[in-house]
Amino acid sequence: MILKDKPHLTHAHVRDLLAGMIRIRRFEDKCAELYTQEKIRGFLHLYDGEEAVACGVIPVLGPDDRIVATYREHGHALVRGVPMNKVMAEMYGKVSGASGGRGGSMHIFDAATNFYGGNAIVGGGLPLSVGLALADRMRGLPHVTACFFGEGAVAEGEFHESMNLAALWSLPVLFVCENNLYAMGSALKRTESVTDIHVKVASYGIAAEQVDGMDVVAIEVAARRALAAISETGRPEFLECMTYRFRAHSMFDAQLYRDKAEVATWRSKGPIVRFQSWLTANNLIREDEIAEIEAAVKEEVGAAVDFAESSPWEELETLERHVTSVERPPKPDVVPPSAETEETSYREAVKLAIREALQKDPRVFLMGEDVGAYGGCYAVSKGLMAEFGPERIRDTPLSESGFTGAGIGAAAAGMRPIVELMTVNFSLLALDQIMNTAATIRHMSGGQFGVPLVIRLATGAGRQLAAQHSHSLEGWYAHIPGLRILAPATLEDARGMLWTALQEPDPVLIFENVMLYNRSGKLAANAGPVDIDRAAIRRPGRDVSLITYGGSLYKTLEAAEILAGEGIEAEVIDLRVLRPLDDATIMESLARTRRAVIVDEGWRSGSLAAELAARIGEQAFWHLDAPVGRVCSVEVPIPYPKHLEDAALPQVPGIVAAARSTLGKT
Repeated sequence: MILKDKPHLTHAHVRDLLAGMIRIRRFEDKCAELYTQEKIRGFLHLYDGEEAVACGVIPVLGPDDRIVATYREHGHALVRGVPMNKVMAEMYGKVSGASGGRGGSMHIFDAATNFYGGNAIVGGGLPLSVGLALADRMRGLPHVTACFFGEGAVAEGEFHESMNLAALWSLPVLFVCENNLYAMGSALKRTESVTDIHVKVASYGIAAEQVDGMDVVAIEVAARRALAAISETGRPEFLECMTYRFRAHSMFDAQLYRDKAEVATWRSKGPIVRFQSWLTANNLIREDEIAEIEAAVKEEVGAAVDFAESSPWEELETLERHVTSVERPPKPDVVPPSAETEETSYREAVKLAIREALQKDPRVFLMGEDVGAYGGCYAVSKGLMAEFGPERIRDTPLSESGFTGAGIGAAAAGMRPIVELMTVNFSLLALDQIMNTAATIRHMSGGQFGVPLVIRLATGAGRQLAAQHSHSLEGWYAHIPGLRILAPATLEDARGMLWTALQEPDPVLIFENVMLYNRSGKLAANAGPVDIDRAAIRRPGRDVSLITYGGSLYKTLEAAEILAGEGIEAEVIDLRVLRPLDDATIMESLARTRRAVIVDEGWRSGSLAAELAARIGEQAFWHLDAPVGRVCSVEVPIPYPKHLEDAALPQVPGIVAAARSTLGKT
């Protein structure tokens, strides 16, 4: 970061401040015009009236500091140094845009200037900024992350989770709240019991200051003061900038919620007219200089429009680009298992994998609820905190969205976090961060940013934990492009998948079935990383393919054994990878057996089993001698009583019966 005690209002400096605000205003005026011409589409949120905030804060940051913005981020991007041509082309959706046309108005990214983009989810960028700062803190780097957001975000849980984490871990974040008094059409006084946001923030132990958001010099003074404090203490700082947007929330907004007189009053004291009047009154700038600035900006805006107009659209052939990285790490060297084995459990195999990753890569750390002092809800990380310390075995508050988002930010900054979500149902509290940031940031940024993150989740039923702790939601997550979904069932996979997953440039979710943690067996002493691309044939057969994954594998193998006693040779496929599915192994098996039964602990409707059945119908219909069978959980919330829980889940007799049915036997 760049630190100076106070701004020096030299002629060059005040001219730069005024020019920066005029540049934003004229750019957005043109964008509004282009929107009415339908050359810019979607949502368009203009920064008109708030220019002083970006111009007061961003130039004080250093080139290595990071910026996380909101969906109203055109001004932030321009002040940061993202070329206007690229910003305008992005507004058009052209391939020459800052995000390759993939993000549009709300998602402008620029890796060259450490601009981590706008975020269309209110408050969604806050956890990301915490994670970026966490990465700097853990590596001892002297950088700051500046996070811009509106006052509407204060009502979101992610805001409070992020404030708590930043204060708890003493992270170098400059939070900048652009309080424009209206969250869409809801006035702050109608939505918040306490409207002084800096007062709320102070309750987290964060130094917070309210500043006149229409006074660019006051904002710069406050920003310099805050950055100096961060440099000295390493702790977060908070600026509440009292500003006002002159235009509607977005170009779709009829703006019926506030009086025109109110807008006119604020316009009369807007940041540009106010600063320009002060400069001319004090002979700090001449009228001809202002005219020069306006002329130069007009020319730049015109050139940006010409650039956007003449830029090409992305070719349809590249539609699927930037969903995941084109470049993937080489496949691991899988050595034949040694004759020497050790008796171990699935739980211990996962722990061995975590320990190995921590030993081999200093970028790796484990974070989540109770992973440290408690040793993990399922005792997977027991003892690791004593071995690696609280920095790398990092206990978190009960704030799934906050710490998952922080893991995403740390990964985007180059770390290799392992985030543990205690149970899969808790992951729904973090779904926003997983789906809207981790799975999409590569696409929205045009491939500039990736998230090499691993999230571990305990999944499944069978322990009499009733309806809220017994979900099997792997199929939900397998629906989301941008994620890789793994389901290790064997000791070898529990031991070996994690390290391979940590080498991936994109987010990987590993679902560990709760019924497997206590399962034990022999594990080769030399067991290590495994391939995470292919399904595995766990038992060869010729009569029917039994396709399953995770906790149902052993029930399926038991069913195959029973069928063998009846002269039916069932082939058992362990999917292992739920996204992307290994269609080739499945279809090759069906070419041999000509029959399929899918065993899936998810509910039948809209299940992963339904997706598999559809793919089989599309790719192997002419091989089949019978309809595809499915054995899924009964469509009820998982009951508490053991006999009802067992009845709700796939069990061996049901698998056997389904296999017999495909063969025309009862």
